[in-house]
Amino acid sequence: MLDDLRALIEFAQAGSIAGASDRLYRTPSAITRQLQRLEAALGAELLDRSVKPPRLNSLGSRVLEQARDLLRRTEALKCLASRDAEPHGLLRIGLAHPLAEGTLIEPIQAVTGKYPQVRLLLLSDRTNELFNRLLAGELDVAAVPLPEGRTAPPPLLTNIIATDRVEIVQGAAGNVRGDWKSLGRVPWVLNPPGCFLRANLVEQMGRAGFSPMIAAEIHNMHLQLAFVQSGYGVGLLPAHFIAGNISLDTVEVLRPPSFDLHMSVAIVRVGQLGALERAVELLEHGIRHLFEAADTRKPVTRSRKSAPASRRKARPRR
Repeated sequence: MLDDLRALIEFAQAGSIAGASDRLYRTPSAITRQLQRLEAALGAELLDRSVKPPRLNSLGSRVLEQARDLLRRTEALKCLASRDAEPHGLLRIGLAHPLAEGTLIEPIQAVTGKYPQVRLLLLSDRTNELFNRLLAGELDVAAVPLPEGRTAPPPLLTNIIATDRVEIVQGAAGNVRGDWKSLGRVPWVLNPPGCFLRANLVEQMGRAGFSPMIAAEIHNMHLQLAFVQSGYGVGLLPAHFIAGNISLDTVEVLRPPSFDLHMSVAIVRVGQLGALERAVELLEHGIRHLFEAADTRKPVTRSRKSAPASRRKARPRR
């Protein structure tokens, strides 16, 4: 029917069957058949054929108005579905708690700066809840951490864009030694149950014969860091977050024997996003650049020489 509606529009614009045929590069008889087919589909006459040349009747003029609106909407739909179109519209982004931190403002601002017709809606939640929202059509993409070598469950599509180390940290004034026995005697500030990083830590400590003493269960990394810096307990934080918050002077990294924990950073989605594809690609590039610039594949280190002299003297002998 869309082609027949185009024939009606061109007929009205040209004022004749012949003019419409010239505009559409078709024969006059083909245009006539299209108009007749449209009338048959709608069950009403749209042309006044009592005059020569025929012209739109009153109903035909009202149908013409709707036809123009419908074709405009059709073109808008095509533009929305085309990745070659300028990115525009609402992009709904989910951020898992371990990635929802300040440095992400840079890639997010880069998207809206380059594509001003894109409007962002951000939501921070647990990874599994973000997966559920993607499947329900409530989100377009989600930035999530995943265990190294793992992907999101199907039918979700996973694009791994970075890798980050995860470090055990204590406050700069702390005196915990970097061995599992010492770490089993102190309080921990960790994510609530369900976090794969926490599960990995518990497993590694269990193999050494110890388990963490949980003092606080907090989703927010900034609050976790504040608790660690204050000496409330030791914590488990991504290396990129530690470096990005300029916290190497306020925390000390502890590395028990054989401890080596990484997480993948992924963009997860259900399917293609048409005109928003390039906006998502720019977001992926920005997040990837953050981790590459921090080079978190290497261990985060802080020299004990930078610790205050009062702290070194206060350290008990073992």
